[in-house]
Amino acid sequence: METLVLQVLEQSIRLKRNFIQANVNRIIACAQALSDALENGCKILIFGNGGSAADAQHLAAEFINRFEINRAPLAAMALSTDTSVLTSIGNDFSFNDIFAKQIAALGRAGDVAWGISTSGNSENVIKGLDTARARGLVTFGLAGGDGGKMAGRCDILFAVGKASTARIQETHITVGHILCALVEKRLFEKTGSNNQDL
Repeated sequence: METLVLQVLEQSIRLKRNFIQANVNRIIACAQALSDALENGCKILIFGNGGSAADAQHLAAEFINRFEINRAPLAAMALSTDTSVLTSIGNDFSFNDIFAKQIAALGRAGDVAWGISTSGNSENVIKGLDTARARGLVTFGLAGGDGGKMAGRCDILFAVGKASTARIQETHITVGHILCALVEKRLFEKTGSNNQDL
């Protein structure tokens, strides 16, 4: 059992280290795009299924409340949290429409649509990204493998490569946390103020 524990730890560390080192400049560019959108009064809409839905909620909370410093709330929301919206769309139309309809209702040009799918092929994430692009949103994706169907639908796509779902998800949340840290630094530390402005 000890060997298994250490193997899992080493796999996770190796994948995250290699992926992040290979994508440092793209991560910085993505943080700048997120910061620019927020500075311009736009918002971040984050969405995914299963564990990726939990990641969407997790990251939205980091932006709205705080990550590492006390500061003004940042406009972000997870599209996987309103059970009445999700079940009404799923029942009346299709589960594949649950994100697209919310983006059509809430998204505005300049907002960021941030889709998460470990396979890169979740149909509701794909439809959400397609709707976002048609409405002039910036599209950002976290995927596994080669990006699957998300490739070509995202202005910035991070495809983790071949790995287990668990290792992909661990890399996704690490990238998400790095982006949160960079956005906070760019928007708040540059002014020297950590005060929360409500």
